[in-house]
Amino acid sequence: MNSKIFTVLVIISLVTVIPTSYGQISIAEKANQKQVEVRIDSEGNVHVIHIIDDAKIPKQVDLIPGTISNISVTDEQGEEKQFSVVGDNNAVLIMPSAEESILQYDLDNVITEIDGVLTWDFLYLESTVFILPEEVNLFFVNERPVFLNDKKGISCHGCQMLLEYAINESRIYQNVKWEEKEFTVEIRNQNGIDKFVFDQPSKSISFDTIGENRFVTTIIPLELLWEPYVVFLNDEEIPARQNINNGTHVWLIINPDTSGTVNIIGTTVVPEFSMMIPLIMGFLVILTLPFMKKFNLR
Repeated sequence: MNSKIFTVLVIISLVTVIPTSYGQISIAEKANQKQVEVRIDSEGNVHVIHIIDDAKIPKQVDLIPGTISNISVTDEQGEEKQFSVVGDNNAVLIMPSAEESILQYDLDNVITEIDGVLTWDFLYLESTVFILPEEVNLFFVNERPVFLNDKKGISCHGCQMLLEYAINESRIYQNVKWEEKEFTVEIRNQNGIDKFVFDQPSKSISFDTIGENRFVTTIIPLELLWEPYVVFLNDEEIPARQNINNGTHVWLIINPDTSGTVNIIGTTVVPEFSMMIPLIMGFLVILTLPFMKKFNLR
């Protein structure tokens, strides 16, 4: 497996009844799958690869639900192997083999576009690796943001999730200068923004959104505007999620259902931030003194 695969804990509800839509026809013992890999390209095309352990008897591999085509089974050398399709492309029966089998197929009609966001309501009860399009480094799993950075994809354990991402997402970079420092605030959404303003006295960032947006992500340097944040849309407070903090920046996500002025208010702003650091560090030293004495730490 690619060493750059990024493992994400996808929280799923454990239930005792599998939904009817996932029901499969079973005619043989379930195969042991070493890996399931889903590759999504920029056009939304999906290619699936199952790597199956060797077996002395025929084994069944359930396929990921969708419109399936171009099914093939090969050995590790790429030589074609015999197989049988079960039901209406619901599963494949792998013949006995002394080595691993590689099952591949294309999957259509699983990804839909909703307001500029590509969405897949995924359900397959095997651990699955997702390789996302190269253009995607920020996406959402069950509405929680995931930042790939230089990774190639995620590993979903379970696996039931709502996958959402955008290919042609607008990325706006706003440079903020304050005294001798310069900061960059990045804003990502489907329709762009207008009238960006950083206001130091009110500890706020504001901008106008254009049209309805499924997600608006504002990446804020912590040294510019410190958390926690309160967010308003047209002077009405709205929910905001802050799920990524890498120590220098915060990814703040909102879901405005209309166009308007977004106002993000923080608690501390430059140059107050730099003055707060010695106070915070001093407070932490005072708190840790009893601990250091007890354990003779230096």
